[in-house]
Amino acid sequence: MNEVTETPRDRAILVGLSSPRLGAKENADEKSLEELEALVKTAGGVSVGVVLQTLAAPNPRTFIGEGKVEEIKELVTAQEATMVIFDNDLSPSQMRVLTDELGVQVLDRSGLILDIFAQRAKTKEGRLQVELAQYQYLLPRLTGMWTHLERQAGTSGKGPIGSKGPGETQLETDRRHIHRKIDKLKEDLEDVRRVRGTQRDRRQKNEVPVVAIVGYTNAGKSTLLNALTGSDIPANDRLFDTLDTTTRLLTVSDTLDVVISDTVGFIRKLPHQLVEAFKATLEELEYADLLLHVIDVSNPEWLEQAQIVDDLIAELGASTIPCLRVYNKSDLFFGDIRPHGEMSVSISAKTGEGLSKLLGEINRILDKGTRRVTLHLPYDKGNLLDMLYREAKVESVEYSETIDVIATVEPKLFGQVKDYAEDYHEPKEDWE
Repeated sequence: MNEVTETPRDRAILVGLSSPRLGAKENADEKSLEELEALVKTAGGVSVGVVLQTLAAPNPRTFIGEGKVEEIKELVTAQEATMVIFDNDLSPSQMRVLTDELGVQVLDRSGLILDIFAQRAKTKEGRLQVELAQYQYLLPRLTGMWTHLERQAGTSGKGPIGSKGPGETQLETDRRHIHRKIDKLKEDLEDVRRVRGTQRDRRQKNEVPVVAIVGYTNAGKSTLLNALTGSDIPANDRLFDTLDTTTRLLTVSDTLDVVISDTVGFIRKLPHQLVEAFKATLEELEYADLLLHVIDVSNPEWLEQAQIVDDLIAELGASTIPCLRVYNKSDLFFGDIRPHGEMSVSISAKTGEGLSKLLGEINRILDKGTRRVTLHLPYDKGNLLDMLYREAKVESVEYSETIDVIATVEPKLFGQVKDYAEDYHEPKEDWE
């Protein structure tokens, strides 16, 4: 049984093209091919060969050079590969030509990421978002991609009257079907978004601050959430392991509770239609009171990865939200000077190092001057108790000679009940 689970889904040859005609984000290099290899592993496949070509300009027909296509074809046979995956995005026609010439399925980076997202999405919203992105990706790639086109009745000459020719009617039907699916998915997503909006309004009414964990994929966000909340979100060493926003309540201090959310990992060259489709998951960021930007400082590329995340935060319209940089895996950091500075903290989510300092920083940033007080209210001030229930966090109420209340209150409310606070003395002015 074990052998079955360990058999890779696919044996893939990875191909990348570097060209001055391509933008920095579209180009492939050794780093991006390494990341592609990690993505293939995450999808359940295995890389059996890597080809990187440099060309003055991409070939309009085959993207890479014609000679390189032959070379890859031989490599596919030699390595018994079942798939060729490009690190660059291919046009629908290039994908068709390459699939024909290489004799195996050809995928590009976007298609691979969509496959992983489809495997990983758990909640209704996550699945809707992935399905929407898949259909948007599939639409321009329909022709030649669907095997049932060859089986279209019109090809035999015995098809129903009105068949417009081999495959065409089926293709048009499929196009219409996909457009309908896209519209329906967008409606469903709006519904989910409205429900989430109601939940969010309720949270804001309760004035529980929202903290969102963001970061490059595999930076240790889920491990951090587990370490802070003791929850059991799987924290595996795989890219894109968390797809749906996972939310927990965290007690930061005796005067502060927050809702803390883990978000999907960001990645370089994230396909545009995915950024669009995942806006609903990432829109949580817009409503956050604080972002924790988790950075894996054990990764030699951490500076570049942090920049990619910063750029995506800006693209999502969340750059005005306070952002605390959390330098994670600092137990594995081998540089001379740890990254430091204001609005930053070094931790190891795995060993627990620096977590209390992180909680202290969250408390400092979100502190509204809230204090925990013991109040002794006279019985004729029952209206103040009602107000405390409405506007404060009441821990306990005991009825003795007075109504004894332990509560966490904000400054404005404290001003109304301070006369009954235990051990409270009005601070003296300088001149007194």
